[in-house]
Amino acid sequence: MIAITPHMRVLVAVESVDFRVGIDGLAQRCRAVLQEDPFQGTVFVFRSRSHTAIKLLIYDGQGFWLCHKRLSQGRFRHWPTATGGVASTMLAHEVQVLLSAGDPTQSQAPPLWRLVDAQRGPRSMAAVPRGGDEAGLGVGACVP
Repeated sequence: MIAITPHMRVLVAVESVDFRVGIDGLAQRCRAVLQEDPFQGTVFVFRSRSHTAIKLLIYDGQGFWLCHKRLSQGRFRHWPTATGGVASTMLAHEVQVLLSAGDPTQSQAPPLWRLVDAQRGPRSMAAVPRGGDEAGLGVGACVP
């Protein structure tokens, strides 16, 4: 099973593709149209011309995964656009929403990164007292 995790890079092809092509045809499209190397582990997302199916192409280091989802009813109504380009980037949780035929721009997920304490700023390990930090959690402890 393949999982799309937050650290993976996801590129969505804006234009529809002919779904009669397989792995080799989609990998060639990655190189020629998207100007990306399909062997770098990027998740590529393609949509059929009829807007009823999606294919994901992923290289995992040993070979390619080709995942295909076809809706039994309806179409994928929401699709990313790219300003002046042929591909758009997405976050992992947005791909999950897209695969459920939802609108990824309306997802209510929290931001991936946020500044925890703006007053203190970044600290170096030299500023942490020996044996732990001020909170008594220990060096390297995570604070939610």
